[in-house]
Amino acid sequence: MRLAGKTALVTGGNSGIGLATAKLFVAEGAKVAITGRNAETLAAAQKELGPQAIALAADATDVAATEAAIKKAVEKFGKLDIVFANAGIPGSTPLGSTTLAAFEQVIRTNITGVFFTVQAALPHLNDGASIILNGSVISVLGNPGYAAYAASKAGVRGMARVMASELSPRGIRVNVVSPGAARTPIWKGAAPTADAFSALEKRIALSTPLGRMGEADHIAKTVLFLASDDAAHIQGAEIFVDGGATGSPAGAPVYRG
Repeated sequence: MRLAGKTALVTGGNSGIGLATAKLFVAEGAKVAITGRNAETLAAAQKELGPQAIALAADATDVAATEAAIKKAVEKFGKLDIVFANAGIPGSTPLGSTTLAAFEQVIRTNITGVFFTVQAALPHLNDGASIILNGSVISVLGNPGYAAYAASKAGVRGMARVMASELSPRGIRVNVVSPGAARTPIWKGAAPTADAFSALEKRIALSTPLGRMGEADHIAKTVLFLASDDAAHIQGAEIFVDGGATGSPAGAPVYRG
């Protein structure tokens, strides 16, 4: 039990990477509070996670709602040892056809929302706590049409390093996990049908050195490592969980003879 006696907050914990992480945290002995916007998926997640978890409605861009949710979590489970600021949104923002509202919504959710989640949690964090922010390979890959998303996730990296400097006196660690393409609901917009998703998965596999799309559990297990005492001396780091897409792109199947 790597998280026995610990209490965790997972934003966007009602689906995808967030839910996979919350399930793993519970299995490893933690009490877990999850937040999300969708009442239906929150209720389903609560049922799946069981009595060691509490599901709370809060939009990551609503600072007051986030503060209220964290207060409820602390009232139920006690002070926090782990924060996984996972909630975020995708968003296509191509040059020439992007509205200000669309661009700002991505930034507001993926950077501003993350900052104020950590700020809201801070008074309730135990010394020696672990904060993990969710980044993305998109911050470095230059994918066309994703300027706001890429900027937001590069911002998460920079912000994590500043937070690590500020919180080191309390022994609080701040690190980033940056997923590559993983099998989660985030693809519903880009690949709404089973056939479209299958085609997308084949393209991703060809451009990933390990030749496959990732799973939510691959990221969740990395978050577990960063949350646990096994990562006690890791501070201000970013771990890419992407099958080699950023570290050794030339090894992808598409380049093999």
